[in-house]
Amino acid sequence: MSRLWAGIDAGKAHHHCVAIDEEGRRLFSRRVANDETELLAMIADVLSLAAGGEVVWATDLNDGGGALAIGLLVDNGQSVLYIPGRTVHHASRTYRGDGKTDAKDAGIIADQARMRRDLHPVRAADELSVELRLFSAHRADLVADRTRAINRLRATLLGYFPALEAAFDYSLRKGALVLLTKYQTPDGIRKAGQARITSWLRKQGVHRSDLLAMAAVETANRQHTTVSGQAAAAMLVGKIAAQVLRLREEIEEVEAQIEARFSKHEYAEILLSVPGFGVQLASEFLAATGGTMDHYENPNRLAGVAGVAPVPRDSGRVSGNHHRPRRYDRRLLRACYLSAQTAAVHCPTSKAYYNRKRAEGKNHKQAILALARRRINVIWALLRDGKRFEHRTIPVTQAA
Repeated sequence: MSRLWAGIDAGKAHHHCVAIDEEGRRLFSRRVANDETELLAMIADVLSLAAGGEVVWATDLNDGGGALAIGLLVDNGQSVLYIPGRTVHHASRTYRGDGKTDAKDAGIIADQARMRRDLHPVRAADELSVELRLFSAHRADLVADRTRAINRLRATLLGYFPALEAAFDYSLRKGALVLLTKYQTPDGIRKAGQARITSWLRKQGVHRSDLLAMAAVETANRQHTTVSGQAAAAMLVGKIAAQVLRLREEIEEVEAQIEARFSKHEYAEILLSVPGFGVQLASEFLAATGGTMDHYENPNRLAGVAGVAPVPRDSGRVSGNHHRPRRYDRRLLRACYLSAQTAAVHCPTSKAYYNRKRAEGKNHKQAILALARRRINVIWALLRDGKRFEHRTIPVTQAA
């Protein structure tokens, strides 16, 4: 029985698979479509070459276009390693030739899997964490779209009605967006009057519509000049305001889906008890970790994947020089960093630790990263023991 390493250079429509033996000799090379039938045939052919021996699979995509291939391999009891595309890119410099082909990349992936011992295995996540990952990513896209739309709205409104642009925070004030769907110009607001605008806003379900209408009329009374292009700009403002309102509704629907699924997870109550974690950040944490701590040997490993554990950069007489790692999970880092930043404001224990790091000379970002690293140990212990976080009062020491 021989041991083989199979590398898959994954793509959207096609993959390329290369299998090598213990000496690095290429035994198999094939381009296959991203189709279940062809992928199963490719897996069967590679397994037949191993003649009952172990096959270690590796791929440069752990999601998206490589999801079907990984799912088929896992269902067939195969071990799969993940090699980031950046790692493959840098490793390609050590191989002969300057050309780049899918077959060459697949061979590099297989050879790196043969030589390296620090690659992450791809494990199947539970259904809830996969759904949380999908909904969280979709929510992030919707929030980004809403931010871009609001920026376009403010820029367009600033071009002809700067007083109304400065009067409201359109990212927080839903009623102001509702107002812009019908009233966008100074003369239009003055002509309608405060009473009519108040009545219309009240019918749309706007809270404190009288104050909103009064503020709008006050801004309209401060501008009596019609700027060139006002009619076209006003039409665009109305459309963009309606678009932002639709995005707000979609975000609320997605957040409701996330909350419904998050509440079913076994770690939900534990994570919500940790200061700084709400439903959204806790959902992102579960999505990034696969919904379980079984993928990580210890909290140090989890901290390394999250990018909050500094790595040394010593050389010669220079020692004690640390920097942030270059390879880490950005989704996990975001959840850990933002939750630590919130805890540094609202949790007395976290705030005391943050202030201590600032007193040591660290800047804000370094202190938050240090706090996030400290919290990894706490989160790990809580999830391991199945216990909720308990707030403890900090003893006040009296000077003699």
